[in-house]
Parts: sequence; C-alpha cells; structure tokens
Amino acid sequence: MRHLGIGLACAGFTVAAALLSATGGSSQDKPAKDAPSTNSAAKSEEDGKWLDAEGFPTYNIAADGKVDWYTYSGFRRYHSECHVCHGPEGEGSTYAPGLIESLKTMKYPEFMQVVASGRTVNRPDKTSVMPALGDNVNVMCYADDIYVYLKARADGALPRGSRPQRSGEKPETAIRNEKTCMGS
Repeated sequence: MRHLGIGLACAGFTVAAALLSATGGSSQDKPAKDAPSTNSAAKSEEDGKWLDAEGFPTYNIAADGKVDWYTYSGFRRYHSECHVCHGPEGEGSTYAPGLIESLKTMKYPEFMQVVASGRTVNRPDKTSVMPALGDNVNVMCYADDIYVYLKARADGALPRGSRPQRSGEKPETAIRNEKTCMGS
C-alpha cells in the first residue's frame, strides 16, 4: 500500500513536509467489505479507516446511506472549524472558495499541504489567503476526517442538506490516535 506520511509531532505539533512513499502491497491490507457501498474508490479497510487504491484516506457509504466513522467525524470537524470561511458543506462563501470543486481535482497530499502550510492565491480581482493550520490540533488531528468528508461531497456520494448517520461506533484506533494527538 502507498502511504502518505505527514510528520506530526503532537507535543510541539509541527508539520513536516509531506512525504509520499510507494511501498507496494501490504499483507495487512484487507479487501473491501462485501457490504454494498456508494464509494467505488474504497479499496481496503484498516481498523475502520477506508483507503483508496493509492492508499489515501477515503469515505465509505453503505447502501442505506450510513457513513464510516471517519466521514462522520469529518462532517463534525468541518462544521466546527472550516465552515465559517468555506461555507456550509464546503460550498464556499463570499469570504473563501468552495472546497467541493477543489476536491474534484486536488489530491490528498496537496490538501494536507495546503491545510498545514496555508497558501496565498493572487487574482486580478482579489487575493485569497488560507492560513497555515499546522499547529492547530483541532484541525490537524482530524485533517484526514475532514478530507474524506469533503471528498465524499465532491464525488457526489454525500448529498447536501443533512447530517450523515454514522454506521458504527468510534474505532479503538481513532480513540487512541485522538488521545495521542491531543496530548491526553
């Protein structure tokens, strides 16, 4: 499996440059579960987290519309940290662009780089500034979750207008990772 390592030192919470390593297959990869899914990109599942063919985080939505824990968490985190600027459900605002269109072409490594390091886009009519959020644990501890939620919205797999229903309880791995990242 390919894996993107984003260096997050939770004690000082700094973000190192994104490193992409292609390690081929992994004996720990599990095939996607047999449950019908609206996400044809979901290729494998590891401890409740779905990965696409490139090994990047992705969403999994069951035929009944319930989403995996990480997509649900991404919805919650997006609406607590990002929607003020980027609008409800990633549709944009007069202040910041919509992320739904961006995620149709933006890959996971670029998304993580922009969130962690920020960026400035100069246009003839205005300048847009995305602040660096690499030291904000409320964003970076859940950046994968936010990405998969926005990716589901961008792919049209998760419609506007309602809070997604989660398919299960929070995985133990997510609980451990959250405690580690938050320093508790």
